[in-house]
Amino acid sequence: MTSTVDNPPGAGERSPLKGWLAVLAVALGIFSLMTSELLPVGLLTPVGSDLEVSAGTAGLMVTVPGLVAAVSAPLVTVATGRFDRRLVLVLLVGLVGAANLASAFATDFALVLAARFLIGISVGGFWSIAGGIALRLVPEHQVPRATALIFGGVETASVLGVPTGTFLGDLAGWRTAFAAVGLLGLLALVCMVRLLPDLPPERTLRLGDLPRAFTTDSGVRVGIALTFLIVTGHFIAYTFVRPLLHERGVGDSGTSLLLLVFGIAGICGNFAAGALIARRLRQTIGAMAALLATAMGLFALASADTALSTGALVLWGLGYGAVPVTLQTWILDVRPQATEAVSALYVSAFNVSIALGALLGGLAVESLPLTSVLWLGCGLALLALPTGPWPRDPITGRAAAKRRAGA
Repeated sequence: MTSTVDNPPGAGERSPLKGWLAVLAVALGIFSLMTSELLPVGLLTPVGSDLEVSAGTAGLMVTVPGLVAAVSAPLVTVATGRFDRRLVLVLLVGLVGAANLASAFATDFALVLAARFLIGISVGGFWSIAGGIALRLVPEHQVPRATALIFGGVETASVLGVPTGTFLGDLAGWRTAFAAVGLLGLLALVCMVRLLPDLPPERTLRLGDLPRAFTTDSGVRVGIALTFLIVTGHFIAYTFVRPLLHERGVGDSGTSLLLLVFGIAGICGNFAAGALIARRLRQTIGAMAALLATAMGLFALASADTALSTGALVLWGLGYGAVPVTLQTWILDVRPQATEAVSALYVSAFNVSIALGALLGGLAVESLPLTSVLWLGCGLALLALPTGPWPRDPITGRAAAKRRAGA
């Protein structure tokens, strides 16, 4: 896309209510996609047991869509550059619904991974386009809140999606959980068809725009580095949170409850960050990295102490809840004139980090004590702290400062 302007196309011509309903529809789409991507975290043990694969191998259900999403983010964005963004988003969320239904009927692990491949395509393409879509749905001064709401879908997936899917899988089998998420994707499709306006492309994105966006601005490179360190560190540990809780004697129902606690804390972290990033973007990034490192370290030390483990999960959720909206805002603010290009780079980095985290965590649990994933995650989060002093605040200039302040 081209530039961030004071009146984004379509935003000033539609009622605020219609704009916010469209934002909610996109948030539901993000929720269904992220629930799909993260659902195996809560069902790693039953899927592995039923399909006769180890926990490390079952972790590929997180690795595969992460890697595919990393590649599909720029490719789908470029390949569909001439198409209405509403049509592209609707097709991608429909694909994720169909892929989850296919997973529910898969008879072996290879078929599950094939379906996860399709989910990766959907996640990468949808997220890279939806990341900056708030600019076209609501007035300029409402964009930070709308972006926080859209990425609230990521945290709501942790709150409702993963715990509910885990509970449903424990109650009725993991296939039922995958089928339910498939139906959720189809519901998101219907909502988006009804509520999203036409969103013609503003500018055709070329593959050459991606490396140009990366090399031109040091702020983009800083954002990608932070994404790599923080997200990889999180998923090294979070992918195996269920086996970690089981090792401490927490049963299936207790695991579902603690995942719910984690997700609620994540929603709080998301909206707290949404309120802070307009004036304290750099400080918010530093605080969330420190919070993640502290939480994973405490969780590793908690051992059989359930109260300390719960407290650590709350801190962990608060820290990770701030990650998507904060890093997305950094990336969009450093290059507001190239929102789809930098969003595609960010989504690629984010999903490579998910995949790499799950892969490294899987390798660690195969040869090291299970708690090793927590210390690895803690170490990477700590490495994000000395990434500064950062070259500058992303937004500069009088008009941009006013936009950051919500004026």
